[in-house]
Amino acid sequence: MRVYVPSTLPLLDAACHAAEVGPAPMTVYAVTPALREWYTQGDDEELEYAAMAQAAKASVGLLSADPGAPRKRVVIACEVAAVPPADGSVHLGDARLELHVVIPWSAVAAVHLDAESAAEIVGKAADLWDVARGDTANPDHEDAVFALDSCEGEDLLWYATQEIPDLLAAEGRRGKA
Repeated sequence: MRVYVPSTLPLLDAACHAAEVGPAPMTVYAVTPALREWYTQGDDEELEYAAMAQAAKASVGLLSADPGAPRKRVVIACEVAAVPPADGSVHLGDARLELHVVIPWSAVAAVHLDAESAAEIVGKAADLWDVARGDTANPDHEDAVFALDSCEGEDLLWYATQEIPDLLAAEGRRGKA
């Protein structure tokens, strides 16, 4: 099963060096029955894109928690065995799953990353993450949700696994040791 792991550039660099994605447990995103039911007209490619988009949104939350990370969403695509839904709850359209093992680097299929031009939009969304996810009565809530939703207009670039060390080096990270 293809799963999408939300990440950041520092976390991707650490995973590349450790030769595994983790630690467990971690929330990942995939084409789940709930996603299929919500998006009944979607073909497999569209469903995969929807799952990746949910992982990309979760990446903004990781960026919010790490103000020093470059303001680019990162999604690591991996092939793993099927896993149960995160926290036992399933909502229509939800692609969340909970993975209780680390993912070996050999299971990484690709990385998706924002272009440099998206950094300002993604950075604003990361700065407003708590407001967007919080109290709807907050007068800034609607603007924060708009900022978060604006990230969806930015395409993620695709990188093959053999390109990841060069990508990390270009981003000022260590790359593969």
